[in-house]
Amino acid sequence: MMRKIVLATMNDNKIREIKEILKDISGFLVSPKEFSIYELPEESGSSYRENALIKALYVCEKTNLPAIGEDSGLEIKFLNNEPGIYSSRYLGDISYEERMRLILDKMKNVEWEDRVAEFVCCLAIITPEDKENPIFIEERVQGYINWEIKGNFGFGYDPIFYYPPLRKTFGELSNEDKNKISHRTKAFLKAKEIIKNLIEEGNHEGSYFHR
Repeated sequence: MMRKIVLATMNDNKIREIKEILKDISGFLVSPKEFSIYELPEESGSSYRENALIKALYVCEKTNLPAIGEDSGLEIKFLNNEPGIYSSRYLGDISYEERMRLILDKMKNVEWEDRVAEFVCCLAIITPEDKENPIFIEERVQGYINWEIKGNFGFGYDPIFYYPPLRKTFGELSNEDKNKISHRTKAFLKAKEIIKNLIEEGNHEGSYFHR
């Protein structure tokens, strides 16, 4: 029996991006809003893993369906890996554009070779039958903090994250191009067979959860 999997995020941009990455199974990936869940618990963990798991567990328990929690962040080496797990609330309740401008101001005198940064994506995958044994997947993509905000595509910190192989910021990349190389793409493609098994089997027996 086929069943759906709930993406444990309230971020519509992330849901859209994940569905584009997993196009062939996107019809089985649903938002918590389809189950009248409009708020998730506070991200009180001390790591990407903990935050992803908090969200996955909450949604799994509410829907009795497999859930994927995702936590991601931008780590800037010069800023001691800030904003990290606090990326979505870094520097207070302000817009991403304000956050980016404040980051650029902090780094205005930093040389290019010291502007190294990484986007991180961590997944926590759980089923109602086996909540005690989540699967974690973490992927990263490396780049640099650009000198200026550049590009109108993407979301979050994309317009200041410069990706050397394409000589553009993530904000300058089309969704199609970004989804070929992003941290989120790498994580969800690595998880794809696990996700397909959960959809197709309708239960966890014999799946990756018992390898």
